[in-house]
Amino acid sequence: MYKPGFEIEFSDERLITPSGLSIIGGMLGKSNFIKRCNRIPVDKKRSEPQIKNGDIMLTYIGLLCQGKTEYDTVHEMQDDPDFYKTALGITRRIPSAETLRQRMDDIGSSLRPQILEANIDMFHIHQMGPSALTSGEVPVDIDVTPFDNSKTKKEGVSRTYKGFDGYAPIMAYIGTEGYLVNTELREGRQHCQKGTPGFLKETLQLSRKLTENPLLIRMDSGNDAKENLGILLEAGAWYIIKRNPRNTETKTGWLELVKNCCKDIRTPRDGKTVYIGSSWRNVEYTTENGEHRDIDMRIVYEVIERTIDHNGQILLTPDIELNTWWTNLGWTDDDIIASYHSHGECEQYHSEIKTDMDVERLPSGKFSTNELVLELTVIAYNLLRMMGQESLKHKPDRKHKIKRRRIRTVIGNLILFASHITQHARKKFLALGCSNAWRYGFMQLWLRFVLP
Repeated sequence: MYKPGFEIEFSDERLITPSGLSIIGGMLGKSNFIKRCNRIPVDKKRSEPQIKNGDIMLTYIGLLCQGKTEYDTVHEMQDDPDFYKTALGITRRIPSAETLRQRMDDIGSSLRPQILEANIDMFHIHQMGPSALTSGEVPVDIDVTPFDNSKTKKEGVSRTYKGFDGYAPIMAYIGTEGYLVNTELREGRQHCQKGTPGFLKETLQLSRKLTENPLLIRMDSGNDAKENLGILLEAGAWYIIKRNPRNTETKTGWLELVKNCCKDIRTPRDGKTVYIGSSWRNVEYTTENGEHRDIDMRIVYEVIERTIDHNGQILLTPDIELNTWWTNLGWTDDDIIASYHSHGECEQYHSEIKTDMDVERLPSGKFSTNELVLELTVIAYNLLRMMGQESLKHKPDRKHKIKRRRIRTVIGNLILFASHITQHARKKFLALGCSNAWRYGFMQLWLRFVLP
């Protein structure tokens, strides 16, 4: 008969799971964001008007950093409210789920400028910034990612291009680490180019506050528009934008053209021929002042002709694949194509926000409140990313070199970090257990981000 090696009992000891929130609170405490939020008056007709807006923001960011978005999960903080207040820097008390919901609805999207500015300040305060490519440019990847909110009646939910009902927010990530510099919630049916010029200008302004290096904007074919090209040219930014073939262009026409002029012809296998090169087209655009300008713009192309598929089957008619990109870089054709393929890495960033942080199904029925949730996600996501990047310097021994730590790993190993709370000499201590291999990294993060 099996005999368990342990006995289970309840204890009065204060054992806390999300000890990593103490680092989050310390990082936020060095910013003026919460003070700015507290200056906004609270409607006295609301329940618990003594709870300031800053406490509401701290509470919800604390939930986001644990990968939780539902208002009801705030009840988990009620088991030991003293710890969460101390860790996050909450001045009054932790709001109830009902109060959190009402106050988030009241605030809505009114704090967007302050949140985006606080995000920039966070990088300066902690002396961290986006890393550049080996060529010196800092990549800025802009992309739309649908949020599945099907079977709900939330405001703004409609059919997305992915075939389900939801939202279609646009995201802007900066640096090789994938920091989130800007975001905008959109209705699901909204075309990805609608509103993008204004978003692009705002992103360029925010990005330039984070780095003095030249910016490299990378975008998909949905944003192939003269207006975007004009904004980037006037702003002096580098860009790589996937190009849509025009009505007069056909795959066959491109193939015949490149067969006559292309000098870089490759045959990676039998039945597959790849033509790579550059062409030039005249592009007209209009400046903000209404001035019309035209410029000869470089097009990098990749035309692939397959007469035999990868299984060795001979095709009756050749299969032609056409890829073209707008760019103003002087790089080689291969480097342009490789850099655009690196743009696909932002799909992983989308996944970390939607899955690891569980932000995909937004909690409110009001569009403006969900805008606030997405904007607070910018701060929470970057705090977690900063912790992950700094922890690489003090990570446990691993066989493989890591360039970026996934948000799920940061939450699991550094936020949901069990500790024992003790108190003596009028001081509170978080005791880190000797069996946790991440305790040294946790301590280094504390020394790096929390202590003066």
